[in-house]
Amino acid sequence: MLSFEEVPVIDRNAEYRGVPPEELMENAGEKLVEVILDKFSERPVLFLCGTGNNGGDAYVAARLLRKEWERADIMVHLVKTKKDIKSEIAAENFERFDGEVVEELEWSDIDRNTIIVDAMLGTGIKGDIREPYRSIIKKINGLENPVVSIDVPSGLGSDISVRPKLTVTFHDIKEGMDIENSGKIEIKDIGIPQEAIDHTGPGELLLYPGPRTDSHKGENGNLLVIGGGPYTGAPVLASMAAYRTGVDLVHLAVPSSICETVSSYSPDFLVHPLEGEKLREEHVDKIISIARDCDSILIGPGLGDDEDTLHAVERLIEDLNHPMVIDADALKALRGGRNVSDEQTVLTPHRGEFEMLLEQEVTDEEICDKADEFAERNSLVLVVKGEEDYITDGKDNRSNDFGNPGMTVGGTGDTLAGVIAALLSKGVSAFNSGRIGTYMTCRAGDKVFDELKWGLIPEDIIERLPTLFNE
Repeated sequence: MLSFEEVPVIDRNAEYRGVPPEELMENAGEKLVEVILDKFSERPVLFLCGTGNNGGDAYVAARLLRKEWERADIMVHLVKTKKDIKSEIAAENFERFDGEVVEELEWSDIDRNTIIVDAMLGTGIKGDIREPYRSIIKKINGLENPVVSIDVPSGLGSDISVRPKLTVTFHDIKEGMDIENSGKIEIKDIGIPQEAIDHTGPGELLLYPGPRTDSHKGENGNLLVIGGGPYTGAPVLASMAAYRTGVDLVHLAVPSSICETVSSYSPDFLVHPLEGEKLREEHVDKIISIARDCDSILIGPGLGDDEDTLHAVERLIEDLNHPMVIDADALKALRGGRNVSDEQTVLTPHRGEFEMLLEQEVTDEEICDKADEFAERNSLVLVVKGEEDYITDGKDNRSNDFGNPGMTVGGTGDTLAGVIAALLSKGVSAFNSGRIGTYMTCRAGDKVFDELKWGLIPEDIIERLPTLFNE
């Protein structure tokens, strides 16, 4: 079952993987024609079309029925006007239909033998249905004519929806559909490539939550990074990456021995000193106090694996009730089967660190299954970094085939952790943060590699992150 938010993601990724929206629309229209001819034979058909791609599917079907099947009893009614059509390819297919376009719909003139095709509203409708759709839906539901909905019944998920005899849906059943609200459901394959479904792509960016126009400082993400000590650069890179992902504020809790150095990298950092040269258990209460004002936590970059540090990490993981990314040395605190059990937690191990968590070696063939099992058993999200990254929550998963050998340079893992943590702070789910963050980091890395090849460094990737929003 596909959620409404996933539909445009898959469409965009299908285009990236070589199947353009024009082809998907043509295929959808063809599949609809097959059903109409099979179920209703020679009966007249009236297509009620909205201004989106559902209407486009209907125009294709109407054209095919009229031209290829030489049917003269095919009519199209556009609910609004031609200039209101939002989709360019839908508008093109409207122009290609040369049959009868009913300007003013007279319900009393519709023969009871006519098939009504509902192509008005697609997925993702929110709130109450407005006019003129509301009145039309009421009229349709009062007719005795057979009604066929395209992809989803118009208004599904709102306060009023079309009640069809049949719904022809594409690729998979959509969220909320059942026999009561959709009639008989027929699923049709329209040629979406498998890679558009199980791999990341530019469609992931459609899940990014753009800020509201009336939002204020801190309302678009407030992140706390806990790191540093033996290493200075790691928490800095993660924090820079978070800012470039669109977070409002980044707090860094770092040992006082490196505070001045960390602060010197950027005036944007809100640096909180932890007395001494490393994270210790005595710092836990202060960090919890700082975290009260934060939306998510990143723990691990540059911490080192001192025993006292790892004890502090264990306590923080247990006591902080925040969406969290656990990365780098902090993962060592989870050795021995310690269970995080938080659906808003993301672990970002590379292959060796994942084997450490499992306390066993895994083959290439086993790694995805083992990751699924680990994520489901521990109720968290796992991002296993490798030549092809794997993101899983145990039930759903994505592979990421973006990235390049130049990204073996130190600091790219810290960059990825910062991007994912920034997305968590903006209210994105853990699984979606993992897939969006992995795509963004690796796609930015590919842009850099095209220019700089083996000379790329993490700062180059971080600087390219905002360019992805143009996609």
